[in-house]
Amino acid sequence: MKIALINENSQAAKNEMIYNTLKAVVEPMGHEVFNYGMYSAEDTNQLTYVQNGILAAVLLNSGAADYVITGCGTGEGAMLACNAFPGVLCGHIESPLDAYLFSQVNDGNCIALPFAENFGWGGELNLTYIFEKLFCAPGGGGYPKERVVPEQRNKKILDEVKKVTHNDMISILEGLDKDLAQGALAGAHFSEYFFANCRDNAIADAVKKLLAK
Repeated sequence: MKIALINENSQAAKNEMIYNTLKAVVEPMGHEVFNYGMYSAEDTNQLTYVQNGILAAVLLNSGAADYVITGCGTGEGAMLACNAFPGVLCGHIESPLDAYLFSQVNDGNCIALPFAENFGWGGELNLTYIFEKLFCAPGGGGYPKERVVPEQRNKKILDEVKKVTHNDMISILEGLDKDLAQGALAGAHFSEYFFANCRDNAIADAVKKLLAK
């Protein structure tokens, strides 16, 4: 699985710690981590939590990433921004139990974490346990096990609803404010990681067109 990490400006100083914690947990499981920044509070390519949502949607809908780890001060803004887009099912995660249940019951592809609220002593340990429980088993396994069939059915229903209630990703990229969208994709390693992993030629062409302007 390709897992993307995205940090917005208010919590960018924690990027290296989050990245190292995530890698330490998921790489032994066979997953690969791509750090899309922001890489520090001084990073010239500033991301707002709204732009986190745009970037997450581009990565997930194109197949350049299979899962996105993001967040903000409370995690709420990043969650709302991510869920504004098609093909993104983002949960607000505060604990390892949240992570496990979101994975097994909701089978999403993105989480938003609170990197400031209640993030004190032992915060990196909580992150470690969250990542462990998020990826300890394939998503959608159900909890409790006797609920697996209706839970999987509801997930499929939600996926179909989102197809109706959201525009396609190419139309969205064409309709967004250009400066906002370009800023979301302006990270130092975006082109390197994205075009090497993108599996949707139409979205790749739309991104190239956007970045060329």
